[in-house]
Amino acid sequence: MMRYTIKPKGEETMSWVTDIQKALDFIEANLLKKLNNEEVAKQANTSPFHFQRTFAILTDMTLGEYIRRRRLTGAAIELGNNDEKIIDIALKYGYETPEAFTKAFKKQHHISPSEVKKYRGKLKLYQPLKIHVTLEGAEPMNHTIISKDSFQVVGIRKNYSLENDANLTEIPKLWNQVNQDGTCDRLLSLNNGSIKGVLGVCVDHINHREIDYWIAVNHNGHSTSFETITIPASTWAVFQVQGEMPKAIQHTWKQIFSEWFPTSGYRHAGTAELEVYPEDGSNRSYFYSEIWIPVIKEL
Repeated sequence: MMRYTIKPKGEETMSWVTDIQKALDFIEANLLKKLNNEEVAKQANTSPFHFQRTFAILTDMTLGEYIRRRRLTGAAIELGNNDEKIIDIALKYGYETPEAFTKAFKKQHHISPSEVKKYRGKLKLYQPLKIHVTLEGAEPMNHTIISKDSFQVVGIRKNYSLENDANLTEIPKLWNQVNQDGTCDRLLSLNNGSIKGVLGVCVDHINHREIDYWIAVNHNGHSTSFETITIPASTWAVFQVQGEMPKAIQHTWKQIFSEWFPTSGYRHAGTAELEVYPEDGSNRSYFYSEIWIPVIKEL
């Protein structure tokens, strides 16, 4: 179960919690149907990218992984409690072949579907996620709310599909590439804007099925070597991150979505968000970085 430590703050807190719970309930009610990220995110009044990201941060698993675990839990219970054929249960839970079903089933439960028919051993069952609100003070976070005019960044851009959570696995590979091939050094030589350091920029597509991910710098002027994008004027919640990487920034993201958003009176504005990494110290076990999230005040 997801358990949040939340300081109550009226209707905006319960609105945030209710939206997330609606999405979880929708998954459960439609577990035997074909689900996509767009349908699920709609229940939480947010985009597929932002829901997928929030879900992964809060639960330490992808949305697709959670749905798969719940389906294989249901399949295991049915295999142990009735006489349905394995192929029929496989089709019922969205697997086109018995082979694909058996492979996924063994990966989760460590025994085959046919073994469940003969032996009710220890299965790895996952219960539906529920949000539980504990009315206690949340852990303090170092952050500021600032207003900033639009600004330009230059860098490299990659497009990622949100299907099968491809962006979550591919973005770290892009960072490895630019750190190894000298791209980061070339970008830093162009960093003449007010935001200092290398930026990771997530931009949601209008179709909500893809994102563009940029590794870039704040640059005033023209660049012939890199692409350019303008980040719109926004109110930003800027969170300070200090500690061992990547553990510290992952912990801060989790705090933001499990503690800060439910109590802040703000919502994500849905535009580009930034991670800011300083020019020096990225290889140290303890260093400073920032998370920038565009926000709007709750009505």
